[in-house]
Amino acid sequence: MDSIVIFSVLIPFLGTLLGASFVFFMRHEMPSLLQKLLLGFASGVMVAASVWSLLIPAMEMEYGGIFPVASGFLLGMAFLLLIDQLTPHLHVGNNQPEGPRTQLSKTVMLALSITIHNLPEGMAVGIVLAGAMQGSIELPMAGALAMSLGIAIQNIPEGAIVSMPMRMAGNSRRKSFMIGTLSGVVEPIGAVIVIYLASLMLPILPVLLAFAAGAMLYVVVEELIPEASSGAHSNLGTVGFALGFVLMMVLDVVLG
Repeated sequence: MDSIVIFSVLIPFLGTLLGASFVFFMRHEMPSLLQKLLLGFASGVMVAASVWSLLIPAMEMEYGGIFPVASGFLLGMAFLLLIDQLTPHLHVGNNQPEGPRTQLSKTVMLALSITIHNLPEGMAVGIVLAGAMQGSIELPMAGALAMSLGIAIQNIPEGAIVSMPMRMAGNSRRKSFMIGTLSGVVEPIGAVIVIYLASLMLPILPVLLAFAAGAMLYVVVEELIPEASSGAHSNLGTVGFALGFVLMMVLDVVLG
């Protein structure tokens, strides 16, 4: 891998690391209004990335078209639904465990939830990079870099949203930081694995792009938007969504 590819693989994880480090500088739990704004922002980034970086390029590719893309999208949704059902986890802002019954602590279940969240992001970065490395006109390297930057930006508040509740639950700052950071490790690992797998399966690259889009949007609809819209001042989540969507759209169009 050249330096640009390595940077693109690692930068989303660095965003999570930076966000998790906020636990060393913030004394109290993140205000709920700010959390709504940031969850909405993350939703906007992921929706825009799914459309401009994944679905549109997939339909424009040689082996693309509406039916392969639609199939891949539904498979991505189904894949995350299956993981959601099989893995015990705790959504941000929700104290009720989901998935199979378990004796795991709420801290561990929250970390599992964020790991599930980060998995499709890592897959998406890896698939876009794989297409760019193969010289795809629809997936230029600049567009892949825009995708990585957008995911990294939304990972910063996400890392803080994970580490701060862990700290308030009684964990040490160091433990809260480490768990928040480790929840993002799946992104570069998933990206590298997908890069090598996608390079062997170029004819189905459009399906893989749509698969990643479906997985990302599952997370948005299942977790992020409900949390950003619950309770009072839900309009802050909408404002955050608009800001995140426009930022990712501009990054993709300008750099892509």
